[in-house]
Amino acid sequence: MPNAQLLALGAILLWASLAPLGVQLAHLPPFWLTGVALLIGSVLALPLSRFDPRQWRVPLSTLAMGVYGLFGFHFLLFIALRYAPPVQANLVNYLWPLGIVVMAPLFLPDAVLRKQHVLAALMGFAGAALAITGGRSLSAEWAWGYVPALGSAFIWASYSLLTRRVAHFPTSAIGGFAFVSGLLALFCHVLWEPSVQPSTTDWLLVAAMGLGPLGGAFFLWDAALKRGNAQHIGLLSFLTPLLSTVLLLWLRGQALSWPIALAAVLIVGAAFVGQRR
Repeated sequence: MPNAQLLALGAILLWASLAPLGVQLAHLPPFWLTGVALLIGSVLALPLSRFDPRQWRVPLSTLAMGVYGLFGFHFLLFIALRYAPPVQANLVNYLWPLGIVVMAPLFLPDAVLRKQHVLAALMGFAGAALAITGGRSLSAEWAWGYVPALGSAFIWASYSLLTRRVAHFPTSAIGGFAFVSGLLALFCHVLWEPSVQPSTTDWLLVAAMGLGPLGGAFFLWDAALKRGNAQHIGLLSFLTPLLSTVLLLWLRGQALSWPIALAAVLIVGAAFVGQRR
């Protein structure tokens, strides 16, 4: 397996841990949780840059792009979860891997959208939908929260592709993106959320979140996109909700169901179809 895909899988595995950690930290305000976790995650840039702060220096436009991705994605997702049913909002949000596959030719001159890419993206989204819903039917009731959920999906897909369009920057610069985004999330916390007093256990779990899905995953993701085919990596990303659901079921001692097995077949099949010449 190419190095880029291994890096992407590393990011996906870390993102899969976000839901289990989020369940255990559900009593904490989301903007506070995101802000603190992003600040913790930004510290990973120090050893990556060999403690050379010059590697954090990027053009203001590149910093704005990074904050657009990391902060914009989480900001709209939290708004979506406030105004739409969580399962449906999460499903709409997981259009972002499909967005990477379909929008790649609009952002990257060397990317071509072929029929197998479209088929694979639709297969992957069908698998993600099964993993998220568990095969249950969803309410067709409209909620305005679907709009920011779609916006969050667009932001992460476009940010992932834009990292290939701007002038090259070291992966350690992601620490700067995370730091500024964390400060903005904490500002939202002050504006809209009650104060919080985390326990020692909470702090340990928040640290795990910061070093993993809201920290290390972003660095791995950036490194993967710099080295590999964005469309192939986008297809792999459909594994995130599947692995997240499997991990939650395992932690709860629940058996895997047929929708999860079918989701796995669809997502793995999508990755295979999407990479065929």
